[in-house]
Amino acid sequence: MRLLYHPDQKDISLAGVLYALGDPIRLEIVRLLATTGEQPCSGFDFAIAKSTMSHHFRVLRESGVLYCRKEGTQHLNSLRHEDLDTLFPGLMEAVLQAAQKSPSFLPVTPVSHKQ
Repeated sequence: MRLLYHPDQKDISLAGVLYALGDPIRLEIVRLLATTGEQPCSGFDFAIAKSTMSHHFRVLRESGVLYCRKEGTQHLNSLRHEDLDTLFPGLMEAVLQAAQKSPSFLPVTPVSHKQ
Protein backbone atom coordinates (compact mmCIF):
# COMPACT_ATOMS: atom_id res chain seq x y z
CA MET A 1 0.00 0.00 0.00
CA ARG A 2 1.36 3.41 -0.97
CA LEU A 3 1.54 5.88 1.90
CA LEU A 4 -0.01 9.29 1.35
CA TYR A 5 2.19 12.32 1.92
CA HIS A 6 1.08 14.72 4.64
CA PRO A 7 3.45 17.57 5.49
CA ASP A 8 4.49 18.00 9.12
CA GLN A 9 2.96 21.07 10.72
CA LYS A 10 6.32 22.87 10.55
CA ASP A 11 6.46 22.29 6.78
CA ILE A 12 3.06 23.86 5.97
CA SER A 13 3.55 27.21 4.23
CA LEU A 14 1.13 30.08 3.89
CA ALA A 15 1.83 30.25 0.15
CA GLY A 16 0.98 26.55 -0.27
CA VAL A 17 -2.25 26.86 1.72
CA LEU A 18 -3.35 29.96 -0.18
CA TYR A 19 -2.54 28.28 -3.50
CA ALA A 20 -4.65 25.26 -2.52
CA LEU A 21 -7.55 27.45 -1.42
CA GLY A 22 -7.34 29.62 -4.54
CA ASP A 23 -9.19 27.13 -6.74
CA PRO A 24 -13.02 27.28 -6.58
CA ILE A 25 -13.45 23.51 -6.55
CA ARG A 26 -10.88 23.01 -3.77
CA LEU A 27 -12.46 25.86 -1.81
CA GLU A 28 -15.85 24.16 -2.13
CA ILE A 29 -14.34 20.86 -0.92
CA VAL A 30 -12.95 22.66 2.13
CA ARG A 31 -16.25 24.45 2.76
CA LEU A 32 -18.17 21.17 2.60
CA LEU A 33 -15.70 19.41 4.92
CA ALA A 34 -15.99 22.28 7.40
CA THR A 35 -19.77 21.93 7.30
CA THR A 36 -20.14 18.14 7.31
CA GLY A 37 -16.94 16.85 8.91
CA GLU A 38 -14.90 13.89 7.70
CA GLN A 39 -16.04 12.60 4.31
CA PRO A 40 -14.89 9.97 1.82
CA CYS A 41 -13.81 11.16 -1.62
CA SER A 42 -16.96 9.54 -3.01
CA GLY A 43 -19.05 11.85 -0.82
CA PHE A 44 -18.41 14.76 -3.18
CA ASP A 45 -20.64 14.77 -6.23
CA PHE A 46 -19.00 17.26 -8.57
CA ALA A 47 -19.52 16.83 -12.29
CA ILE A 48 -15.82 16.49 -13.04
CA ALA A 49 -13.61 13.52 -13.85
CA LYS A 50 -12.51 11.28 -10.99
CA SER A 51 -8.88 11.96 -11.88
CA THR A 52 -9.50 15.71 -11.58
CA MET A 53 -11.08 15.21 -8.14
CA SER A 54 -8.07 13.12 -7.11
CA HIS A 55 -5.80 15.95 -8.22
CA HIS A 56 -7.72 18.48 -6.11
CA PHE A 57 -7.60 16.23 -3.04
CA ARG A 58 -3.86 15.68 -3.55
CA VAL A 59 -3.19 19.44 -3.74
CA LEU A 60 -5.21 20.04 -0.56
CA ARG A 61 -3.48 17.16 1.25
CA GLU A 62 0.06 18.03 0.16
CA SER A 63 -0.41 21.69 1.06
CA GLY A 64 -1.45 20.69 4.59
CA VAL A 65 -5.11 21.71 4.37
CA LEU A 66 -6.51 18.16 4.53
CA TYR A 67 -5.68 14.98 6.33
CA CYS A 68 -6.59 11.78 4.51
CA ARG A 69 -6.78 8.40 6.21
CA LYS A 70 -7.54 5.10 4.59
CA GLU A 71 -10.27 2.91 6.01
CA GLY A 72 -10.87 -0.23 4.00
CA THR A 73 -11.18 0.87 0.39
CA GLN A 74 -12.16 4.45 1.20
CA HIS A 75 -10.05 7.54 1.73
CA LEU A 76 -11.60 9.66 4.49
CA ASN A 77 -10.78 13.36 4.36
CA SER A 78 -10.85 15.90 7.16
CA LEU A 79 -9.60 19.45 7.61
CA ARG A 80 -6.37 20.04 9.52
CA HIS A 81 -8.12 22.88 11.32
CA GLU A 82 -6.00 22.72 14.48
CA ASP A 83 -2.68 22.75 12.59
CA LEU A 84 -3.80 25.61 10.36
CA ASP A 85 -5.16 27.64 13.28
CA THR A 86 -1.87 27.19 15.15
CA LEU A 87 0.19 28.34 12.16
CA PHE A 88 -2.14 30.98 10.72
CA PRO A 89 -4.61 32.12 13.40
CA GLY A 90 -7.96 33.19 11.96
CA LEU A 91 -7.11 32.29 8.34
CA MET A 92 -9.45 29.32 7.95
CA GLU A 93 -12.25 31.08 9.81
CA ALA A 94 -11.96 34.08 7.48
CA VAL A 95 -11.76 31.90 4.36
CA LEU A 96 -14.76 29.81 5.41
CA GLN A 97 -16.84 32.88 6.27
CA ALA A 98 -16.04 34.38 2.87
CA ALA A 99 -16.85 31.08 1.14
CA GLN A 100 -20.23 30.92 2.90
CA LYS A 101 -21.13 34.36 1.54
CA SER A 102 -19.98 33.60 -2.01
CA PRO A 103 -22.16 31.69 -4.43
CA SER A 104 -21.20 28.04 -4.50
CA PHE A 105 -19.17 26.95 -7.51
CA LEU A 106 -20.35 23.51 -8.44
CA PRO A 107 -19.50 22.40 -11.95
CA VAL A 108 -22.44 20.77 -13.62
CA THR A 109 -22.54 18.12 -16.26
CA PRO A 110 -23.21 19.72 -19.65
CA VAL A 111 -26.66 19.02 -21.02
CA SER A 112 -26.86 18.26 -24.72
CA HIS A 113 -29.74 19.86 -26.56
CA LYS A 114 -30.99 17.90 -29.56
CA GLN A 115 -32.41 19.92 -32.39
